[in-house]
Amino acid sequence: MAHRLAGKVAFITGACSGIGLATAELFIEEGARVLAADIQDEVGEDLQKRFEGRLVYANCNVMQPERIKAAIDRAVDAFGGLDIVFNNAGAGGHRGGMDEMTLDGWDRTMDLLLRSVMAGTKYALPHLKARGGGSIVNTSSVAALGSGYAPVAYSVAKAAVLHLSRVTAADLARYRIRVNAVLPGFVATQIYGTRFGMDRHAREEMAALLAARGGKTQPLGRVGTSRDIAEAVLYLASDAAGFVTGTQLVVDGGKTVGTRASWDPTAEGTVQEALGITSEALEALMVQGDALAPHAQGGRAG
Repeated sequence: MAHRLAGKVAFITGACSGIGLATAELFIEEGARVLAADIQDEVGEDLQKRFEGRLVYANCNVMQPERIKAAIDRAVDAFGGLDIVFNNAGAGGHRGGMDEMTLDGWDRTMDLLLRSVMAGTKYALPHLKARGGGSIVNTSSVAALGSGYAPVAYSVAKAAVLHLSRVTAADLARYRIRVNAVLPGFVATQIYGTRFGMDRHAREEMAALLAARGGKTQPLGRVGTSRDIAEAVLYLASDAAGFVTGTQLVVDGGKTVGTRASWDPTAEGTVQEALGITSEALEALMVQGDALAPHAQGGRAG
């Protein structure tokens, strides 16, 4: 079977853990050479040794745009060009609602989750054009689709990433550069521990706990994995998606299809919740209504 990314060079931010790491590993399996950008130097150096000749690590704090440019330039220097950009790095950002929001917290969240995506796209553009085209994939989130999935600032930033992907797709189509967004749902990664300031070991333990216990909150009965998202990114980055641009790929196990009552037969629906009764009590009312219906019809007929 032919490798789907044979001969391609990819730049990935946040490549030393979670979705970024799974994507780097999968890309290499599929024949790509990867510039892994992150701030976890020890992990990055281990990855470089593990995939010698196929992966180069660069320390890159995406809050500093000049570091993004330097990392992209290093990818080109190391591998001779650039074909794929995966703007993925991020964290939970400001955790509070509007009451607790600070302007600094808001700005830092936007810098981390939105400005970094713009910078990654901007600095990669000359190199993608030089190749005659390419693919950009941006990590958004189901939080971009509605409230209740994540804190306010994070949700707004991810919605902006989604729209940025759309308008950039239109802007860059003339260069044969495709731009798409992947929207992960509940995926067991270290990002949740990061929101609470946990160290790396604690974050890994929390991710494992979420994977083990979170399935009951999902329509498909399990939490998503980093590999699930990586497979979606691989599709969008590959030639298989050669006619796909400006779109969103939701990878959430069905989480956003509807309320819990739409997929969980034990959950209380809207009517029961409004009436303050159980499903059994509602069924009893329905049976009573069915029994009264013929009499009601007879009364109207007479």
